[in-house]
Amino acid sequence: MSSSPSVMDQLRLDGRSALVTGGAQGLGRAISVALAEAGADLVVLDRLPESSPEASALRTELEARGATLRYRQVDLVSLTSSQAEELIAWAEGDEGDLSVLVNNAGIVDRGPAVETSESDWRRVIDLDLTVPFLLSQAFARRLMPENRPGNVINLGSINSFQGGIEVASYAAAKHGLLGLTKALANEWTATGITVNAIAPGYMRTQFTQAHRADPERYATMSARIPAERWGEPTDIAGAAVFLASRASAYVTGTTLTVDGGWLGR
Repeated sequence: MSSSPSVMDQLRLDGRSALVTGGAQGLGRAISVALAEAGADLVVLDRLPESSPEASALRTELEARGATLRYRQVDLVSLTSSQAEELIAWAEGDEGDLSVLVNNAGIVDRGPAVETSESDWRRVIDLDLTVPFLLSQAFARRLMPENRPGNVINLGSINSFQGGIEVASYAAAKHGLLGLTKALANEWTATGITVNAIAPGYMRTQFTQAHRADPERYATMSARIPAERWGEPTDIAGAAVFLASRASAYVTGTTLTVDGGWLGR
């Protein structure tokens, strides 16, 4: 009688390929490296050119872990449905083993809501909410006809649960992303595609530079975190690997917060 795979075996991603948007920097980079360490090959979409120091360093790091990297510079803000289909087809390549999609790319526009322009509002909503939908849709359309299992991981935020201050468009998009995660999970899980989200707390990335540059605000925010520190990009690694792996096969439509306890206060 054969035994079930061990938990450690279930966490392995050998023979699989993962697409990470915004994967050359910040949290996206940490996720790309973590998936590679678990055995996956990587496909990265990022606004930085492939010749940039960040992209070059990422390639070196992934190859040192035995993973391959296919990289493409692209500005996703104005992504259309047909462009999403083309990107997913390109990401599949000849091997056809793309089974993980991480919708990580995002932007934030800080400022009073009464001063937010329509163009700035739409730009944030487009990249943080519409792009994940279009890419997820294109991803599912390729997997479903072949009954191939897959995993969609959306990057939410603690602002998926709270309004924040002077980030109206970002909070709206991230709230919407959690709703989208649940809706797609309801429709797709029976086909073998799970859809989940990760909601990071305050992490030490370029994304939070404005917070950390304000000594008073930084001190106030830090004091609220039960872990007594800000998160590092590597803190997201375990959550990403878990949700991309067979170990999370019965987890879908949920959001895993990685916030040092912030939302519990």
